[in-house]
Amino acid sequence: MAHARTRFLTFLRVEAGLAANTLVAYGWDIELLLRDLSAAGITEIQAATPRMVAEHLASLKRVRELQGSSVTRHLAAIRVFFRWACSNRLIESDPSEILERPHRWKKLPGVLSPRNVKKLIESASESAAPTPSRTRKSAESASESAAAPSLWMRDRALLELLYSSGLRASEAAGIRIGDFIETLGVLKVTGKGNKQRLVPVGIPARDAMRHYIQACRPALVRPDDPTNSIHDGHLLLSKSGRPLERVAIWQIVKRCANAAGLHDVHPHTLRHSFATHLLAGGADLRVVQELLGHADISTTQIYTHVDRSHLQAVVKKHHPRP
Repeated sequence: MAHARTRFLTFLRVEAGLAANTLVAYGWDIELLLRDLSAAGITEIQAATPRMVAEHLASLKRVRELQGSSVTRHLAAIRVFFRWACSNRLIESDPSEILERPHRWKKLPGVLSPRNVKKLIESASESAAPTPSRTRKSAESASESAAAPSLWMRDRALLELLYSSGLRASEAAGIRIGDFIETLGVLKVTGKGNKQRLVPVGIPARDAMRHYIQACRPALVRPDDPTNSIHDGHLLLSKSGRPLERVAIWQIVKRCANAAGLHDVHPHTLRHSFATHLLAGGADLRVVQELLGHADISTTQIYTHVDRSHLQAVVKKHHPRP
């Protein structure tokens, strides 16, 4: 069964082109399934039955105390796995085919008001930059300390981009300088499944990017690293000159949120705010779907439940008996 799991993950990586984080999630989901099947004495996946798969899903809720949304995602991974096994003639029938998705309420995303978005972005400013420490002795520490004050330009550019273009943290981490088409004011973004889309970049975000690229990024580029050249490397760099990772982006947003006096804010909060504010301003749902890179419009529809003020205004204006 372990060999089947390895082949399945290779298929997802090579042929389906899934992102690294998705591969890790699928791998863990299938690993849990195979563990439970092995504990039940099953050594070949063709011996798995619908009852066994259902008992496995029930144990996720009962033993591991997973939320309904996590169990639903787990079932989705299992279904893909068994469909793949069927298509490759490893099993004759799909034991997950008759299983129903567990019912779950849609959790409304956290959204910042336009005023709080402004507070968050303005928390990354020169006046809020940390003062270099005078106690560090080494040349390396002194160099990092000297570069620290200018990092607010990078943080400002990051926050502006997340809100201006509705980017995921992983998408922001993967942006290269060449992905920004300044003459058109758009950004080429590589999303889930290596799917690319063009998203507009607002004027404040463009200004912040330009300021960072000119005044901060050159000092961060490591001359011995050809992958981060001045003209075609990753846009967002750490103080050590390496590409900014997804976890670091979360930390930056959290730090800026704390400085602004905001709580429970993460990169996806800015993405949620981007979509919600567009819809509240009258944007078409299909357009927002395209900008966010959602494959299914049902994923985008959740934002119509976040701010109903626009819908209420439309009904009040046009309904014959408001």
